[in-house]
Amino acid sequence: MKDDGYQVTHINLDEGTVDIKFMAYYQQEAFKINIDEEPNLYMGPWGTSSVQWAVSNLTCQEALMDMPSNACVSINSTFLVVNSTMDGFYGYRCKCSRGFQGNPYVRKGCQDIDECKNTRDICEEVCHNTTGSYYCSKCLDKMDYDSTTMQCTSTKRKNIFSGIIIGLGSGFGVLLLSMSGVFIIHRWKRYIQSQLRRKYFRKNQGLLLEHLISLDENASETTRIFSIGELEKATNNFHQTRIVGHGGHGMVYKGILSDQRVVAIKKSKVIDQGEINQFINEVAILSQINHRNIVKLFGCCLETEVPLLVYDFIPNGSLFGILHSNSITSCLSWADCIRIAAESAGALSYLHSAASIPVFHRDVKSSNILLDGNYTAKVVDFGASRLVSIDQTHIVTNVQGTFGYLDPEYYYTGHLNEKSDVYSFGVVLIELLIRKEPIFTSESGSKQNLSKHFLLVLKARWITEIVVVQVLDEATEEEISSVASLAEMCLRLRGEDRPTMKHVEMALRALQTERLKLYRIDSINGKEKERFLNPTSDNDSPDQVVAADSSASANSPSENIKTCYSFEQEWMSYDGVSH
Repeated sequence: MKDDGYQVTHINLDEGTVDIKFMAYYQQEAFKINIDEEPNLYMGPWGTSSVQWAVSNLTCQEALMDMPSNACVSINSTFLVVNSTMDGFYGYRCKCSRGFQGNPYVRKGCQDIDECKNTRDICEEVCHNTTGSYYCSKCLDKMDYDSTTMQCTSTKRKNIFSGIIIGLGSGFGVLLLSMSGVFIIHRWKRYIQSQLRRKYFRKNQGLLLEHLISLDENASETTRIFSIGELEKATNNFHQTRIVGHGGHGMVYKGILSDQRVVAIKKSKVIDQGEINQFINEVAILSQINHRNIVKLFGCCLETEVPLLVYDFIPNGSLFGILHSNSITSCLSWADCIRIAAESAGALSYLHSAASIPVFHRDVKSSNILLDGNYTAKVVDFGASRLVSIDQTHIVTNVQGTFGYLDPEYYYTGHLNEKSDVYSFGVVLIELLIRKEPIFTSESGSKQNLSKHFLLVLKARWITEIVVVQVLDEATEEEISSVASLAEMCLRLRGEDRPTMKHVEMALRALQTERLKLYRIDSINGKEKERFLNPTSDNDSPDQVVAADSSASANSPSENIKTCYSFEQEWMSYDGVSH
């Protein structure tokens, strides 16, 4: 090179070339490269050219003879002849021998090439590397070549390994197939369940109920159609630990809805398909009933074969459970019995005459009178109830109810009217007096009907002879006589001779009022006696005494009820004999 305007950018030892770049900062023309060996080489500004080069102007033989100045110093290198066709110039350069690579111009610059490592498919089986070369061989007997490890491995070991791989693969495949099958079956079952629920919903006239709810703004707020999924979640899939009672018309579960409301979910027995429309109409009407002594019906679920009813949950069990439980002593005072009877009569009177459409309960009994947290009476279980038009006095139905409470006239004729509920309520009044079940076992061991037994005693003996001791201790003879007389009127064979539930309610309210007066008089007399014995109480006026006693009387129901009754005895603890 004779000009600083040139720059060597790359030297290729294998090809014997050098790349030159022309650094033209000022001129933009092509200039001749000033190289003696290449007199006709031209290059444009900023252009690059490749020029062949040689180590010396010696032939290969001359270079071999002049060992001290020999440029090919690597052992595994060879000479290459370089001749110029233009001016007869000759020389040589160096190159690594076949099977080697590297720099032949330095000692140990040419290193062996491992063909077996760099080229995997060079041999069909085993490849052996040698200095500057390689050779191929086959595996011994009972051994196979593993292309992955490039080694010969035992056939037995390979088979074991292959078996493990196949086993794991098969197991994974079976597992994947099983999981896929389970998933498909689960999806299929869910699809079948969904279709079945839709079928039941249509069969149970769900569309009719939705239409009835949409027609009434109040119903749309008070009546709800629950999905079976909601109720399954509320009852832990209807677990047996959630069962709180069996009734003549079904089984009752305790559940907790997503809004934390505690409800009672009733799974009814099979309903006649011909009565489904009537059932839907009753649900629409009963869910609108709002009476303090009637258990609130929140709605129903129509996605099951038999519709489910959802009620407000009443925690303190039934009147039957308190009156007839063998494990506890009755904890209801006589005053509480009169109050509960009056509240229940008021609820039935409301159903018969004050509701928008008259309702006949058709299964009045003490196990269908529940007690809430304050021991307020709540009439429940309208599973057998029937709605009637205002202009109808009775309807003809299949006989339903519980033996011992069943109206004889209704039983023999099939004519259901409001007086049928009156008869059943009369049996409840007898239970409050005598504390025996409607079908009880006599001292002789025979089964007897409570109402028949009561009427026979009422004619032949004094009623006080069969009244329970607690009632004799707490009630006056006039109260016992009044309740017995009221029960006798309710139990008359001809329905037209019985009083209405309104008259029964008024009679019981009158007894409540009279008892309240007696309570006040007894309280005043007690105060007078205390004043006589304790002069320091002279500052209390009679009005203050009466006011204080009235306040105490108002709170007396909750005070008179002892907490010995178990709160766990819930909902319909008596499974009556149904027909």
